[in-house]
Amino acid sequence: MNRYLLPLGIFMALAGFLAVGLQLNPREVPSPLVGKPAPAFQAPTLARPEARISPEDLRGKVWVLNVWASWCAACREEHPVLVEFARRGVAPVYGLNYKDKRDDALRWLQRFGDPYTESLVDADGRIGIDYGVYGVPETFVIDRAGVIRYKHIGPVTPAAMRDKIEPLLRQLNG
Repeated sequence: MNRYLLPLGIFMALAGFLAVGLQLNPREVPSPLVGKPAPAFQAPTLARPEARISPEDLRGKVWVLNVWASWCAACREEHPVLVEFARRGVAPVYGLNYKDKRDDALRWLQRFGDPYTESLVDADGRIGIDYGVYGVPETFVIDRAGVIRYKHIGPVTPAAMRDKIEPLLRQLNG
């Protein structure tokens, strides 16, 4: 009888961990970068490869960084939300074109609209690694001091924009 208690106890513990894990929202993976300065980089712009932009250039304004790619199906899903958000001029949106081909990315923006103040090129994915990108799309809100205040994993939905991102932007700009 006692020889069954240890396996039963292990099974019950594993079942408990599984039950807790199933209650978690996979879009709310905690980021160790929230509350810390945005990682430094200097990236060429998609439209003008000779021009370069860094987070330091954006210091003093609240901005949104959206990591995207033309090959990303979920990016297409969120794109109309970003286009509408950019049209309203709530905050500048900078794109980080992740592991993509320049011509494909430019064609994609021409076809679906360009919500970005500038789109930056991360051809080898090094900037994405520094930002802890799990996959595309991901979106960050960065404050005037260059500190990451929010990270959204996956496509930005109208509800996420309305309930989380825009209120945070209003607070940071207030």
